[in-house]
Amino acid sequence: MGSYADEDVPLPNSVLGKAQLLLAAFESGADRLRLSELSRRSGVPKASAYRLAQELVQWGLLDRHGERYELGIRLFHLGQRVPASAVLRTVARPLMTDLFTRTRTAVHLAVLDGTHVLFLEKIAGEANVLTHSYVGGLLPASCTATGQLLLALAPDGPERVAALVGKGLPAMTPRSVTDPRTLAQRLSRAARQGYALELEGVRLGDASLAVPVALAGAAYAAISVTGPVAQVSVERHLATLQATAERIARGVAQKTSYDPARAVRTPEPKSAAVRIVAG
Repeated sequence: MGSYADEDVPLPNSVLGKAQLLLAAFESGADRLRLSELSRRSGVPKASAYRLAQELVQWGLLDRHGERYELGIRLFHLGQRVPASAVLRTVARPLMTDLFTRTRTAVHLAVLDGTHVLFLEKIAGEANVLTHSYVGGLLPASCTATGQLLLALAPDGPERVAALVGKGLPAMTPRSVTDPRTLAQRLSRAARQGYALELEGVRLGDASLAVPVALAGAAYAAISVTGPVAQVSVERHLATLQATAERIARGVAQKTSYDPARAVRTPEPKSAAVRIVAG
């Protein structure tokens, strides 16, 4: 992930804008950053970064351990109060636990966050902790089954795909999708089939199968199972995964104001997202 300083855009003048840049410096997946790295990634001059970091520590938005900074626990507590994600996680967690018990695979719940997927919840056992994913963590959408599915279904999928391709598709493993035309084919297939299967795109030896969870309007989350390639397959897991997704969608519908009947709608293909990457 490039730094803010690498982009040809002006640095925000407001203190709040600069503080947001400091927090966003952790979006690449780094857990702890030295002040110099925090300044480089955010584009905020080192002296200003130091002053703002001290204030963020006082507010509990950052924690400091020696010479390194990490996101503070207060951010986690605030995140739990976001209405949409709070309802979704509350409904999904027990159903994800049931799915884990039945499949013995790691189970993820994710949404799009820019060109990444954000993991809202994860259920896994000791044998399948999968170090690349964690609650609140981000992974490139093009590398993951959840990300490819959500890119294919998002109304603004073409813009997100264009942003990914413009930066150069990231590679987490030698099998990650790095060719725009291959990504176009994957997205077209995911939109048409209503699921995405990713083999070793995030971690060698592992596969993920993802299906959508229909939310209000045209929004979707995605739920996936992840485990060894030999254990994860469409034939073995798709029906159970889809049933869990539908139960989550109905549960969210019951706790919100949108029509429950729309919670199990069939996703419409988003061919425009494919055209952007295919050129």
